[in-house]
Amino acid sequence: MSKLRILYAATEINPFLQTTKVAEFLRRLPQGMQEMGMEIRIFVPRFGIINERKNRLHEVVRLSGINIAVGEDEKPLIIKVASIPNAKLQVYFIDNEDYFHRKSVLVDKNDKFHADNDERAIFFCKGVLETVKKLGWAPDIVHCNDWMTGLIPMYLKTTYKKDPIFKDAKSVFTIYNNEFDHKFEGDIIEKAKMLDIEDDMLAALKTADFGGFIKVGMEYADTVVKSDEAFSENLNSMFTEYSTKKQIEQVGADDNLLTSYYALYNELAS
Repeated sequence: MSKLRILYAATEINPFLQTTKVAEFLRRLPQGMQEMGMEIRIFVPRFGIINERKNRLHEVVRLSGINIAVGEDEKPLIIKVASIPNAKLQVYFIDNEDYFHRKSVLVDKNDKFHADNDERAIFFCKGVLETVKKLGWAPDIVHCNDWMTGLIPMYLKTTYKKDPIFKDAKSVFTIYNNEFDHKFEGDIIEKAKMLDIEDDMLAALKTADFGGFIKVGMEYADTVVKSDEAFSENLNSMFTEYSTKKQIEQVGADDNLLTSYYALYNELAS
């Protein structure tokens, strides 16, 4: 049996950046899966507080240079790469001067949520898939982590479903308790659209908030996983609503984490 290929997309990963438990999860799980015989690729945004010199990031020129559409704007995609010290894992960083060069993650120095975080998320989701296409690496499983990756399962079921690189890919969407109150402005559905996507496919995004991204991810992912955290009443009601349509898994961050995901990936890919 050939090695399963797992693509991880997430907001952050240790040791490059940690603001939430996503970073720890992404540090542990891909290495564990690699040690169990799987082939791994990891993608995160290149937020401006990541020190490129210290972390030895360098641009991959052959993968850079694609333009990514966010609404009517097209912005150049820059791909950088770095290795995790003491692990045989490379991390690909999605970069763009307008979106990722400010020295902060999701909020500014006054703790104000960046108004264009929706566009940054859309750029990231599209950028991951376009880069993987250019790599020519066909994943069996695309594991999306946190709200910022919530559109990837939808793109896989629409624009990219006929692409030979993604035609057999299954998606996993893990939800974390990283809720925010911000409401995005502008036509978020127009910004997120791609080929083969009708407005009604993005109806959940109309709320233009955290819940919108989560709902789209839940709707289109093949498997939904809740992280091992306490969630707000709002999110719990969302889980209850979607559990009537599909099973929502919960994988604890205990000793069984690796074996649980190993079994989940193999089941999905079979």
